[in-house]
Amino acid sequence: MDDFSEYYIVDKRALPDVCIKVVKAKKLLEQHIASSVQEAADMVGVSRSAYYKYKDHISEPGIGAKGRTAIIAFNLMDEAGLLSNVLNVMAEWGANILTINQTIPINNVANVTISMETSKMKEQLSALIGRIASIKGVQTIKIIARE
Repeated sequence: MDDFSEYYIVDKRALPDVCIKVVKAKKLLEQHIASSVQEAADMVGVSRSAYYKYKDHISEPGIGAKGRTAIIAFNLMDEAGLLSNVLNVMAEWGANILTINQTIPINNVANVTISMETSKMKEQLSALIGRIASIKGVQTIKIIARE
């Protein structure tokens, strides 16, 4: 693992024009000014493929903060109370659990997938992942998706 952050704060004047246009297109869609990605892309002068390439990787501060979601997959040892411990940590950090899916344990390991709303979390998602990874019985943890 490197010492670099996953995110950077960059002055928009340093960004390629395509990134600014993608943010504008996202706004048009969120505000229902454009009814499709193609329409929003045409309105701001960016290709649809460029929109899809960058849309999940760039946003303005605060945009999309409400209702942000993450999906995390775990491999947990089949131990009484372990999932409850994980959920308690998530609750302490301000995550709002939306769904929980758990497989039947095979070879004493269950796969658990949790989706959660993250806008009210006290810390960054990566810090929460690190904290959960330190719980005894958590074998693996991986962010599957975030919005």
